[in-house]
Parts: sequence; C-alpha cells; structure tokens
Amino acid sequence: MRKVLAALLASAMVFSLAACGGGDSKETEAPTEAAKETEAATEAPKETEAATEAGTEAATEAAGESQAAASGEGLKIGVCIYKFDDNFMTLYRQELETYLKETYGAEVTVVDGKGDQAEQTNQIDNFISQGVDVLILNLVQASATETVAKTCADAGIPAVFINREPDAAELERWESEGVAATYVGADARQSGTFQGEIILDTPNKGDINGDGKVSYIMLIGDPENVDAQYRTEFSVKALTDAGTEVEELFAQRGDWDQAKGQELTANALAQFGDQIEVVFANNDAMALGAIEAIEAEQRKMNEDIYLVGVDALDEATAAIKEGRMTGTVLNDHIGQSHTAADVAIKMANGEKVDTKYTVDYVKVTE
Repeated sequence: MRKVLAALLASAMVFSLAACGGGDSKETEAPTEAAKETEAATEAPKETEAATEAGTEAATEAAGESQAAASGEGLKIGVCIYKFDDNFMTLYRQELETYLKETYGAEVTVVDGKGDQAEQTNQIDNFISQGVDVLILNLVQASATETVAKTCADAGIPAVFINREPDAAELERWESEGVAATYVGADARQSGTFQGEIILDTPNKGDINGDGKVSYIMLIGDPENVDAQYRTEFSVKALTDAGTEVEELFAQRGDWDQAKGQELTANALAQFGDQIEVVFANNDAMALGAIEAIEAEQRKMNEDIYLVGVDALDEATAAIKEGRMTGTVLNDHIGQSHTAADVAIKMANGEKVDTKYTVDYVKVTE
C-alpha cells in the first residue's frame, strides 16, 4: 500500500510538472520508476473493469479447470502391486496411495497381484477397459514389461513402472519409439555395492576367521528380478574390487520372503556352520528371517558372523541398533513413491517425461 501511495504521489508530481512546462518534452522525457509502478499497479483493475461479466465467468471457469488438471482432481489412477504381503511394497503402496489422494486429489484404485503374473495381467486389462488415465505398475515378473508396455500403449494409457527395473533395451525402445512409459526406482547396483562396502567397513573387512578370504552365503530374492541380480552381483563385486578374496558357500532363492530367509539360512548354517562369515540378503525381509536362524544357532552377530540386507525396514533398523544385524541399505519408499506419483500425474495430463527416474540408496549402520 505504501508503494502504491508513493507511486500515486510521484505520478501526480510528474503530471503537475508537465502541465507547468507547457508540454516541453525535455521536462517529461521519461516517467519516473514510481510512475511505472503506478501504471503496472493500475493496469489490472482497468482490464477487469473492461471485461464483460460473461468473459469473467469464462476466465474463472478455465482457471478452475487448469488448476484441477494440475492437481490431478478427477484423474483415475490404477495401481498394480505384485503382492500385498511384501514388507517393502506395503510401505510403498500405502505412501503412494496417500500421496496421490491428499496431494493431487486423484481417484486411486490399488490391486494385489498375489505374486501371479496372469492374475496381474487380468487386472491391468480391467483397468484399461475402465478407462483409467494412467497406470502405475509393480510387475510380478519384470520380464513381462515389454508386453505390458505395448498393451498400455495400444490402449493409449501411459504407464509408470516402479520398483522392478526393465532391461536397458526396453528403456531404449520407449525412448526411440516415443512410448508413453517410464520407470521410477533406484539403481540396484548401488544397493549391492553399499552392502559390500558395509562389510568392508567392519574391523576385519568380513574376514572373521583370518584365513584371507570372506566366506559368504547369498539369499536371493527372485533370480528373474533385475534388482536381485544386481544386488547379488554387486555386493560381492564391492569386495573383489577392493582386493578381497571371496568364497561363495551357498546361494539360493528366497523370494523376498522372511520365512524362506529363515529356512535357507538355517539350512546353510547346518551345512557350513562356522565357515559362514557373512550373510548377504537381497532384502530386509529375508535378513530378518536370517536373524532368527542365526540366533537359534547362538552365533554372535558382528563377532563371529555379519548380516546385511536392503530396504531399511523399521524392524531391520531396530535390529541394527540392538546389535542383532550388521547393516542395511535404505530403499527410499517415500522418495520413490512420491516421484512415481508426480510423474504419473504429468503423464496423465499429457506432459512429456523422461524414460527413467532414480532415487539414491543410503547406507544404514549402527
């Protein structure tokens, strides 16, 4: 208000000087900055007064529609999760649904694939027939990505693939063919590398018995899943890249499941006993199962055995604080789910997006 008053006074002075000068252009060569401010401040009211009532209503309606589109209000979003009883994806889907509804006002339907790709494919087809505006897909099988992406593209529905990274060739296809599809997740190679580095940061670099090598077992999530492949490979690669000799004693599929993690670790301990120095688990659920098996054998965590996981579930971080687990790697479900939601809204509104978005992992230790 003070600026406007000052501007009005300044403008009045300029007008007065111009009148006294008899129109001499030298004395009114340029308006003062304050006069410019006045002009800018008064321009909008003049335009408003000039507008007709019908024009004003039309402008208001258009602004409202634009805001609704930007907010996601009225958009229908279908979300397919590979299975609801996965610890990490439970956190992910809950955060995703809440964020989409509360931040964007979108209509969200989330379905459980129950670990069955055929079941999930039917769910995707149903969403397409319902005419959803965008799909967010956590596939049961990453190998189904190309088929699903083509199905969505044929239906004219953009797709956001989450958590399970498609292969590089498929990402390149989306880019070259202009497919309305993108991947949002984290680089699993980084998570595996961080697991290995956590072991290297221990006092004996994982070589507890001092025989010059690290003897380990590997609990693999799903061999078809690229995240499992990369975590398995790069956790060990971090050791060998550091010049550490390794020995794989046992590596089996645990399907990301806590009960299977316990069973596999118990079997490995029964077979190899004290030879096992490190347990690598592709996720925290299997690592939590491994804790039960390790404690049942009265092994001492961080003294005669190490254990690392991925996800940073609350139960895992609590176990780390209690000295019952060596470390884990934060798989940021909040950052990933929010990014997936933001990108989905953009795609639903016809905006161009990148073919891949990644969120960094973070090491978690005591």
